[in-house]
Amino acid sequence: MNLLLVEPTIEEYNYEQKLLSDPETMNYNAGYEVTYQGYHYNTGCIDFPEENWEAKKKKREQKNCFFAYLKDLDLNQYVGYVDYNYNVEDQRYECGIVIEACHRGKGYAKKGLELLKEYAFSHGIEALYDGFETNRGHTLSLFQSCGFEIVQKDTWKKFGKNQDGVLVCCKKDKQ
Repeated sequence: MNLLLVEPTIEEYNYEQKLLSDPETMNYNAGYEVTYQGYHYNTGCIDFPEENWEAKKKKREQKNCFFAYLKDLDLNQYVGYVDYNYNVEDQRYECGIVIEACHRGKGYAKKGLELLKEYAFSHGIEALYDGFETNRGHTLSLFQSCGFEIVQKDTWKKFGKNQDGVLVCCKKDKQ
């Protein structure tokens, strides 16, 4: 697999807009009690109108953020994205990965997460964290296969019901 991290130009933000508006891609994100503007409770989709792209790009250019598309060079197309940002409240770098629904199950998530770790650790990040429900077993397996370990168990509300979840972490020195 020939996968590359590509920091998008503002003109390429239409791909992110496409992903965030696709209910099949964003279904993992549905049902949370969050209050940010543009979030769709039933689908997990997030509005990302073009007039917001410039502000988002400026925010991402801050020192504590990274965002990149995953490009399959053999197909010459984007298949998803990875990111990390610094959570001031919890004092940690939190990462994420989204693979477009039509490209899932092809190994992009594992390779993308490995590329994100490599990038973060080579840019002075000492540890990456992510959290998700335990019933997303494929996600837990993915993160564990990439060196993440469960560091905390938690409970979240999803569609008004308690969901068991985990916080995972991968440290630079445990690669």
